[in-house]
Amino acid sequence: MRAFAAVLALALAGPASAGDVTSVAALDITRYAGEWHEIARLPMFFQRKCKSEITAQYTLNDDGLVGVRNRCRNDDGDIEEAEGVARRIEGHPGRLEVRFAPDWLSWMPFTWADYWVIALDPEYQWAVVGEPGRDYLWILSRTPEMSRDRFERIKTEVTAMGYELDELIVSAPIR
Repeated sequence: MRAFAAVLALALAGPASAGDVTSVAALDITRYAGEWHEIARLPMFFQRKCKSEITAQYTLNDDGLVGVRNRCRNDDGDIEEAEGVARRIEGHPGRLEVRFAPDWLSWMPFTWADYWVIALDPEYQWAVVGEPGRDYLWILSRTPEMSRDRFERIKTEVTAMGYELDELIVSAPIR
């Protein structure tokens, strides 16, 4: 009877819970600024046309916001571009919110999306961006490719945070 109770308890407990998605404890936004190349991402509606040469450019604005310019090449070879801004979250250095809606809508909370830096190279050569719901994920690099070893270690790290990578889109060379 005890064995049955133990098996029942394990069955009701379900799978082990995934680790929490946490942002990095420190983010030097000045060092983070500049150009990043997308290496891989989870599918996202706004990037459905992006096929290659996917980059994000971050600039420090005089008003304290961070300028964001996302670019990519579509199937036709044309450049797709989106411009927005990001703001830092007080008390959480690795967390930002990003908005691509017009300025006049910035007062509406739903126009801002979570942008958490969840893993970061000490030399700021690669970064992983996600959010607490695990719906979005980007693996970024300062260079347009990434080593296979680094890529696999990053995948292991984000899987431990509970990300499902079955639909991961690799958008740059992994060597």
